[in-house]
Amino acid sequence: MPPPPAVSVIMPVLNEERHLRNAVRHILEQDHPGELEVVIALGPSTDRTDAIAAELVAEDARVHTVPNPTGRTPAALNAAIQASRHPVVVRVDGHGMLSADYIATAVRLLDETGAANVGGIMHAEGENDWEHAVAAAMTAKIGVGNAAFHTGGAAAPADTVYLGVFRREVLEQQGGYNVEFVRAQDWELNYRIREAGHLIWFSPELRVSYRPRPSVRTLAKQYKDYGRWRRVVTRYHRGSVNLRYLAAPAALLANVAGLVVGAVLTPWALLVPAAYAVGITAGSLPAGRGLPFGARLRIPLALATMHMCWGYGFLTSPRSLARRVIASRRPAVVGEPAPSQAPAAGTAADR
Repeated sequence: MPPPPAVSVIMPVLNEERHLRNAVRHILEQDHPGELEVVIALGPSTDRTDAIAAELVAEDARVHTVPNPTGRTPAALNAAIQASRHPVVVRVDGHGMLSADYIATAVRLLDETGAANVGGIMHAEGENDWEHAVAAAMTAKIGVGNAAFHTGGAAAPADTVYLGVFRREVLEQQGGYNVEFVRAQDWELNYRIREAGHLIWFSPELRVSYRPRPSVRTLAKQYKDYGRWRRVVTRYHRGSVNLRYLAAPAALLANVAGLVVGAVLTPWALLVPAAYAVGITAGSLPAGRGLPFGARLRIPLALATMHMCWGYGFLTSPRSLARRVIASRRPAVVGEPAPSQAPAAGTAADR
């Protein structure tokens, strides 16, 4: 029986003093029996992230760092890929906590399915009432729709997956991440990988605990950026748009119209934002089951922040940004495909 493959874990990090040490601990304690290295790409943090990373390097020879002066996630990922050396490449964020068998399971799935990239569930977990509320909103269909990496589902081929565990030869074949995709870089890379004839595989066996944003302001910025870059993706690849992506912009426009018309013409129009408020409040009840009372009270605010800011980002995303990104389009590089032993394709996971 051949020995297990060696694994490189790459981490793009910026202002992660709160979670970095714990995230790296979850990597170093993996039950994967093969060789392991961790490459942390350090952006220009303004907190103690760099000092914590230096401590981790001093404490364990498997941990290394590389600079990422731009602070951009795709540039960090490319720098870490270049500095790493093993045939399996695992992406982890600085606030992501891998389950103990994550790497071993991912390596097995790569072998069983022949996929070029495998990924699983983004399991949001909070540490206080606000974060518990955001976590509940992020794992509820009323918050994020039916995206499999948020809500789960059966193992299946997918358009893209959360984070990802890659075959190095496929990453190198495609030239890594496109640095123009400040957000949605995973989607764009997986799009090229699929165009080249390789398989992307989602499995609920893979689970990463994710720490939500700690305030309304940071959550609002996160979801505004998500909406902004999802609009770029729909312009980059027009076939990717679906009704789920239009729900938040439509809700924002309806609420704004209801408030304006209600203030100027007729108070009956205020029924629109009122109905939205009732809807998210009702939807928060099953999402908050089992949570502390303070967390349950905050779920409607978390949902409204996510919906309205995502919609605002989508509606205000400039065409100039999409044009610049489209100009940087990389064609998929077609070579020898990863060995394929995948089960017959079922319904693709909705991303």
